[in-house]
Amino acid sequence: MLPREFTEEQNMFRDAYRKFLAAEIVPHMEEWRSAGIVDRGAFRKAGEQGLLMVWPEEKYGGVGDNDFRFEQIIIEETTYARAADWFNTLHSRLVGPYLTRFGNDEQCERFLPKCVSGECILAIAMTEPDAGSDLAGIRTTAVEQDDHWLLSGSKTYISNGINADLVIVAAKTDPDNNPHTMTLLLVEAGMEGFERGRNLHKMGLKAQDTAELFFNDVKVPKENVLGEPGKGFYYLMEGLAEERLLGAAGYIAAAQLSFDLTADYVKERKAFGKPIAAFQNTQFKLAELRTELDIAQTYVDQCVRAFNADALTAVDAAKAKYWCSELQVKAADIGVQLHGGAGYMDEYPISRQYTDAKISTIYAGTSEVMKIIISRDCLGDDYQPFNTRNF
Repeated sequence: MLPREFTEEQNMFRDAYRKFLAAEIVPHMEEWRSAGIVDRGAFRKAGEQGLLMVWPEEKYGGVGDNDFRFEQIIIEETTYARAADWFNTLHSRLVGPYLTRFGNDEQCERFLPKCVSGECILAIAMTEPDAGSDLAGIRTTAVEQDDHWLLSGSKTYISNGINADLVIVAAKTDPDNNPHTMTLLLVEAGMEGFERGRNLHKMGLKAQDTAELFFNDVKVPKENVLGEPGKGFYYLMEGLAEERLLGAAGYIAAAQLSFDLTADYVKERKAFGKPIAAFQNTQFKLAELRTELDIAQTYVDQCVRAFNADALTAVDAAKAKYWCSELQVKAADIGVQLHGGAGYMDEYPISRQYTDAKISTIYAGTSEVMKIIISRDCLGDDYQPFNTRNF
């Protein structure tokens, strides 16, 4: 594979973060999977060591380095350590930047230091029972009152939904006239009328708390409106490219882990008196997969460079999300097949790689939606070939 570009400081950060995972997270993962939730202390421990949110300014407790490669390292190492169902990146890099990107100074000062320390856990609530990729279909509403907004509705499949102390909630504020008129509200744990439903049981990512949330006439103070009222839909669209890049970085790391687990297994497992790795079918399957992994990683790294240069387009992020999520599923599927019956047993890590993988082609926009985005671009009049872009 081509050399990857990380600074000496970032390589040191990777080593420190890897040691943190080994000491504080990995030993507890099975316990948390059984409980269906990661202990809140995991966020606090990462925050204490400066490993939870790197990008915020020093005045908020971060180091002020917005280089996406730091988060890329966190994602890769967490995934490779088989701790991907700890959704620390959703807290730190998916939801956290909404505060600085669209919030005001008072909101940042009120919430960010506790987010950096891990005391305040973040979530974002968009999905509803009848509205997933189609955000215009949400039914949750917020009505402006004298000194507050009255929030009513429900959300489902909300990651960090049980643990969250602060939830960014998308609500329609002009449902009769414009389905795209939405407002983002900062809903805090303990607000009257804000209730959590079930911690949902899932096929994979067992330690990740995924919940139903209910908003029964919640009075959200006007100081908890994020950004400008009515602009929420556009704020959500603006954050999607980064969300999909975050996903792609994790998907390719998971696919890499599936490959390595499988490569190790086929060298040891024998059939008809010789290692499975000696059969041409095995060799060809892994040769194809190895090539696809290296090409995908190169593209993701290119997207990271583009993001750091403020040049990542929604279309390029959609390509990364689509291809890497499908590759994660493919790598796990090949791994299970080459493990044979052992691949179906939970005691072998490849089994969990398989069940954890499928959601990647669904959340943050399904593969089908990604293809729509990509096709509109490549068939449109404004299509720009990749090799003509400068970043």
